[in-house]
Amino acid sequence: MGIVLNQSLKNTVITYIGFGIGGINTIYLYPVFLGATFYGLTNYVTSCANVIMPLFAIGMQNTLVKFYSQYQTEDEKSRFLSFTVLFPLLLIIPMLLIGLFFYDEILFFLSKKNAIVKSYIWLIPFIGLCMAYFEIFYAWARVHMHSVFGNFIKEVGLRLFSLFLLIGVYYNWLTVEGFVYATAGLYFLAFLVTMFYAFSIQKPTFQFSIPENTKEILTYTFYIILSGSVANLLLDGDKMILNQYMHIENIAFYSVATYIALVISVPSRAMHQIVYPITARLMHENKQEELNDLYKKTSINLQVVGGLVMLGIFVNINQLYEMVPKEYSGGILVVFMIGISKYFDLILGNNNAIIFNTKYYRTVLFLGVGLVVLTVGLNMIFIPIYGIMGSAFATLLSITLYSLAKLLFVVKRLHLYPFTNQTLYSIVITFILFLLFYFWEFPFHPIIAIGIKSILVTILYVYINYKFAISIEINQVLNTVLKRLKIK
Repeated sequence: MGIVLNQSLKNTVITYIGFGIGGINTIYLYPVFLGATFYGLTNYVTSCANVIMPLFAIGMQNTLVKFYSQYQTEDEKSRFLSFTVLFPLLLIIPMLLIGLFFYDEILFFLSKKNAIVKSYIWLIPFIGLCMAYFEIFYAWARVHMHSVFGNFIKEVGLRLFSLFLLIGVYYNWLTVEGFVYATAGLYFLAFLVTMFYAFSIQKPTFQFSIPENTKEILTYTFYIILSGSVANLLLDGDKMILNQYMHIENIAFYSVATYIALVISVPSRAMHQIVYPITARLMHENKQEELNDLYKKTSINLQVVGGLVMLGIFVNINQLYEMVPKEYSGGILVVFMIGISKYFDLILGNNNAIIFNTKYYRTVLFLGVGLVVLTVGLNMIFIPIYGIMGSAFATLLSITLYSLAKLLFVVKRLHLYPFTNQTLYSIVITFILFLLFYFWEFPFHPIIAIGIKSILVTILYVYINYKFAISIEINQVLNTVLKRLKIK
């Protein structure tokens, strides 16, 4: 776990810096500088692009990670890398042509509730294409154990440049309409930078040939497309559906709430970048005991770190919403519902990496497709009745059922189990501290109140987890830090 912990910690720090910048953008700059309409529009365009991204990538980012370690010679590896970059074009080009042919019908369907989206529809496939090839070249770097730079571009770079663009809007260097187009330009830039970085790690020698195990690759790829589509629809599909039933401003209100809740999943995102290829290697080498040990370690480590993040958000949520325009305040319960679903998914550790690298992954992927259908159906039922609250409840129910199904699958089929007694202890500690701090209000400015409460929560949470040795690895890191500080 040395390289896992090392790069995971770097990725976690980078991701939290990115989310910190994104938090400034989301909580203050977007609502104030763009206004609810164009904030909602920007989120709608990028969410739609994220949903179609797996179709453009054809799952090649995951396929590259799974199969790359199985090739022995440099020629085989080069041929495989070429295949992962060039093959998606066989689907992308026909999809774009079909989109052009039915452009008017698509335009009418997507803009019937919010006419403002008409002028920006074409940005959706453009951004989706940039996202797809970013992920492919990011995977190119990850299989060579270089996960940090791509994570920096994805988590920090995009948000930092968005902040600069928002400042440009504030000083009238850029119009709100121009901001939407400039955002598309950022995704294109991120793709180009990541591509050249991947090439610097291993110089490409593109060749128009296919690997020997193409049938196995294409079979896996088909199911990964389903998997990626399921994951992204569960993440961003609700915003697409909101556009069909409510004014686009509601997407802005919903986006603020979901962004705050998504911070809880940051440790999982960071660790996944390096754990995925290691999981693939352990499964390929059939090292069951090491895999089970990795499963338990990722679960409890993510639970401890994610529990602290969730606790910090939940106990400060009222103060956080004092800093956004009042019309956004209806999203507080959305934060709780989405946050709980993310926490449950978090404590499953490297569950997804295990499933995607097993021969049984087809069953769970088809189950995921069924849950997407359920999600869409629940959103269509609850949004007209409860608005954004209904969408949050539909997402909570769907993600929880999906996570539970994946957990049961790994336990029953692979005989791997992520939980220990420490799992229960961690939940109890988190719940008790939530009850202790949530109702404790400080009569200060929201930023000062959040700072004081966060410091107190962090000290108490870390101390209790350290004393009860909830995570051995986190305790080892803390011991190292304490020794360097000459405290221990």
